[in-house]
Amino acid sequence: MLSAGCMGRGGSIIMIKNDDKNILEVKRLKKYFPIYKGVFRGIVGHVKAVDGVDFSIKKGETLGLVGESGSGKTTVGRCIIRLLEPTEGSVKFCTNGEVKDLTKMDRRELKEIRRDIQMLFQDPNSSLNPRMRIGDIIAEPLQIHRIGTSKQQVEHVKDLLMLVGLNTNQLNVYPHQFSGGQRQRIGVARALSLNPKLVICDEPVSALDVSVQAQVLNLLLDLQDKMKLTYLFIAHDLSVIEYISDRVVVMYLGKIMEKAPSEKIYQNPKHPYTEGLLSAIPRPGGTSIERKIILKGSIPDPSNPPDGCVFHTRCSYAKDICRNLEPELKAVKGDPESFVACHRSNELDLRGYV
Repeated sequence: MLSAGCMGRGGSIIMIKNDDKNILEVKRLKKYFPIYKGVFRGIVGHVKAVDGVDFSIKKGETLGLVGESGSGKTTVGRCIIRLLEPTEGSVKFCTNGEVKDLTKMDRRELKEIRRDIQMLFQDPNSSLNPRMRIGDIIAEPLQIHRIGTSKQQVEHVKDLLMLVGLNTNQLNVYPHQFSGGQRQRIGVARALSLNPKLVICDEPVSALDVSVQAQVLNLLLDLQDKMKLTYLFIAHDLSVIEYISDRVVVMYLGKIMEKAPSEKIYQNPKHPYTEGLLSAIPRPGGTSIERKIILKGSIPDPSNPPDGCVFHTRCSYAKDICRNLEPELKAVKGDPESFVACHRSNELDLRGYV
């Protein structure tokens, strides 16, 4: 396969010793969308889509980012790759022994760094140009970055099609002539055309049938092993997250409620919101009414979040401290790998997915 190579990059460089081999470190990330009102379109408030998010991803692992619709998951992914401009915070990416803050890069520097960070979108119908043949769609990143000759690009595209399980004779076919699962495989091939180190997967299987979902997930796992990829996997389906993720971050109303290794999240959740999400996972033979936890109400307005813990309005365990004081995201007692933002985490005995 044609290698994208590594060009020298400009911009802010932080030379640090990366002992834990984190490829990505997100610190205090915020994204506020202004609310305009009145004749003169003045700013009267902000929608706090992402409100102080911290996490890291180790090289070669898959970090699952999960939560209900409106929790801020997709906004986090788009801020990392600068499809949306962060309001505040830092996004440090490690490449070739250098750690760079993506939030401080100009457009030229971002173009170079995007060779190492690619995004796989949710809906293959809207993310693939219907007027372009798939050979041109997959080759487009190579052309933008001026990698290889035309002949080399064609051969690289053929290699990628075989890698994702498609026929190399279909270079001149249009996206609408493929099934949904095949179109998502085309999206995977395009995302991998530059040999990236990190792939941000934004609900890549939510628009597919269940049987096709399994095929695409297995493909992503196989490619991760072959190409030494790192994934940030965004989804609302906890059963999908469990299958593919090494660690899990649970988000609610723009904040992190809990983060821990996958097996600990599923066997021993520490936050009531995580417990509620786990209880909604379908089980073989059906889920009994007694086991299902119905979260009352809906996600509050992110332009006017509740005081205290943002989840207290829907939490059956909430007390006065939860309504008045926002909990910090702290390490779980006796478990430095797990973190939770809950005042009562040490006293609650929550149900996992069993």
